[in-house]
Amino acid sequence: MSDNKAPVAEPADEGRKAGFLGLPSLGLADRFSSLPLWAKLPIVLLVVSFAFYLPNLTILPFAYIRTDLTSGGSDWGGVLFLVVIYMIVAIGLNVVIGLAGLLDLGYIGFYALGAYSVAIFGSPSSPVTQKIAERFDLGEGWAVPFVACIPIALGIALAAGVTLGAPTLRLRGDYLAIVTMGFGEIIRILSRNVGSVTNGSAGIIGVPSPPEPSENYFSSIESAHWYWLALVVLILLIFLTRRLENSRVGRGWLAIREDEDAAAVMGVNAFKFKLWAFAIGASLGAIAGLLFASKQAYVEPTGFALNLSFLFVAMVVIGGSGNMVGAMLGAFLITYLPERFREFQDWRPFAFGVAMVMVMVLRPQGLVPSRRRAREFADRKHEAEEAAADV
Repeated sequence: MSDNKAPVAEPADEGRKAGFLGLPSLGLADRFSSLPLWAKLPIVLLVVSFAFYLPNLTILPFAYIRTDLTSGGSDWGGVLFLVVIYMIVAIGLNVVIGLAGLLDLGYIGFYALGAYSVAIFGSPSSPVTQKIAERFDLGEGWAVPFVACIPIALGIALAAGVTLGAPTLRLRGDYLAIVTMGFGEIIRILSRNVGSVTNGSAGIIGVPSPPEPSENYFSSIESAHWYWLALVVLILLIFLTRRLENSRVGRGWLAIREDEDAAAVMGVNAFKFKLWAFAIGASLGAIAGLLFASKQAYVEPTGFALNLSFLFVAMVVIGGSGNMVGAMLGAFLITYLPERFREFQDWRPFAFGVAMVMVMVLRPQGLVPSRRRAREFADRKHEAEEAAADV
């Protein structure tokens, strides 16, 4: 007798079916990857050009995505700037959570360190710069230039990442999440209570801006200029992170995420690679915080509450943990949609909760999962179907 049952797809075939946004193996991501360089370059340039054009977007129907269509709407350039800042955060957190598999609930701490670093050393009103100027007779109003504040912020964030990671990265899962959450709260409480350094609850004003090609080019009201600056930084970080992901370090992170014990047996130094992930993620978070504080020209402790850290994690998980494009999409949706629909602000928490539940039920791998993660979920689904068939 012939078996009339339809052949069951192999796990690998199922994995290939779950590509970009759940499209088949010849979906957008696969087709783009298969293109030669001369064909990819115009597409990339077109996307980048459109991103730079967004602040001046007036072409219908695309102009309806602007957030300043109503009288009570948000400044369009300011929303774009915040979207890009949170995309940088999502890329950094994706390194920690998506690539290395480390659940970090205190990422807001590194974001705050970047913001406070440029404020403490770059603002003339900072208690630290005032003491340094008085001690070395540097004159009233002295402060560290913005360009010099960048390596200072990166150095402090890297040191904090290594200091936090060295004693805690031997923990796993929920224990690591609790420790990192405590770190985020420690940074916020210190920024409020150590007034001799951070000026306490009053905050620090006069945070410096980047060197300006013309007067007031980077003033707080010139949101489009800040957006373009942040976009350039984002593009650079995307390139560097992608190269890192495809390197030996990136492969080590993936091996640790899949099975840390098996990776150790194969010779992967799990502790060293996890420490690398923590330090690199911390530096990207600090860059985002530095740009945010410089644009606001003011830093104070309440802007770094722990719930913002949970929102960062949600961006990565909703977009697609392990996929840089997915993480940026999650950052865009969570940042842009509440500003676009401000007329429903009383319902925003409810809508956000419903959306979270729906995504986790319908797309547990995220909106744009990495191909590896898509295959993992396909394998699990295949195993469940086989188990149900056996029963």
